[in-house]
Amino acid sequence: MIKKSFTLICILFFFSGFSQKIINKKINSEILGTARNIKIYIPEGYEKEANNNYPLAVVLDAEYLFDAYVGNSVLFAAKDKAPKQIIVGISMKDSRKRDTYININTGKLTQENIAFYEFINDDVIFYMESNYRTSPFISLIGEGTSANMITHFLKEPAPFINSYICINPTFPDFIGSQFQAYNLERFQKEDNTFYLYTNNSTSFSIKKQVKIGELQKGLSSLKLKNVNFINDTIFTVNSVSAMSEAIPRALTKVFEIYSAISKEEYDENVKELSPSDAIAYLENKYLEIEFLFGSNLGIREQDIYAIENIVIEKENGDQLKEFGRMILKLFPTSPLGDYYIGRYYESGKRIKKALYHYKIGYGKMDPSDPNSDAFYENILRISGQ
Repeated sequence: MIKKSFTLICILFFFSGFSQKIINKKINSEILGTARNIKIYIPEGYEKEANNNYPLAVVLDAEYLFDAYVGNSVLFAAKDKAPKQIIVGISMKDSRKRDTYININTGKLTQENIAFYEFINDDVIFYMESNYRTSPFISLIGEGTSANMITHFLKEPAPFINSYICINPTFPDFIGSQFQAYNLERFQKEDNTFYLYTNNSTSFSIKKQVKIGELQKGLSSLKLKNVNFINDTIFTVNSVSAMSEAIPRALTKVFEIYSAISKEEYDENVKELSPSDAIAYLENKYLEIEFLFGSNLGIREQDIYAIENIVIEKENGDQLKEFGRMILKLFPTSPLGDYYIGRYYESGKRIKKALYHYKIGYGKMDPSDPNSDAFYENILRISGQ
């Protein structure tokens, strides 16, 4: 209980600082035949970071989901666990039944459901992509019947939604066959990465738990290389608590690739790699971050250090030069790329080339950097050789 309260306090603390960044807008929709209110959150630094693009998150049920999602988004970005996001919330207070409620026995979309689906795609997403610097990565977030509506985007002929976050989903009775009709195997033909989050909860009725559990079991049996099924179960006493827990749990998995290499990631994906494969893994990680999220991070030093031992200790350090080149490619202002190239030449007794790269690396460092003296010692050590 204390842990959950602390998390909530953190979210409220960050939330208190972004109220001035909310834009309220009314979209006149020919599809709906009426106007609909939306709320847009623009992340801090958007105006200054003119070369950056940002993932787009579309939040349904904005009356109660928007603030919770934005609060978590700000916290995750501040902790470097996720990129900053542009977030748009769609107001559904007076239209939820018309927008997303379905016949639970048949699951067929009504004409109103179809119109709302097209409104999300043709009005809201089109408006956001036309007016803001969005990256290709799009998330849809919904709760209850809105979560079911989100899954229908899985049947798009050319999938363009990356992340489907279905919180406390209310599915029709034959949800299994509905998902079979989506033909998820075809996603493997797409040069992209996808995430589908669903949560079960002990607070649901037994019938609902069984229905979601059977769907999650079926999804877990699918082994699709670029589709990540996040089948969650939340042990709580009510659906509100389940919702508040589901958002950060979904963000943790959806943006897992963005975070620095964790011990779990290292043990599962990196530890047994050859030096060349470890270098390629790190390079691909940051290229994918830039492609998906529009975030040019350079490269985190802690990720460089994460694979350093593999490169140095395996294959007699023969890949140190390629390691340095990769770092210079992704993070040209870092002295570490020149350091590893210098170390490669030094190990081969090619002192002049080693000294050349050590000097270049040292020249990139701020004199106030506590590591600059240690770096300069490399120059002093080999200058007399």
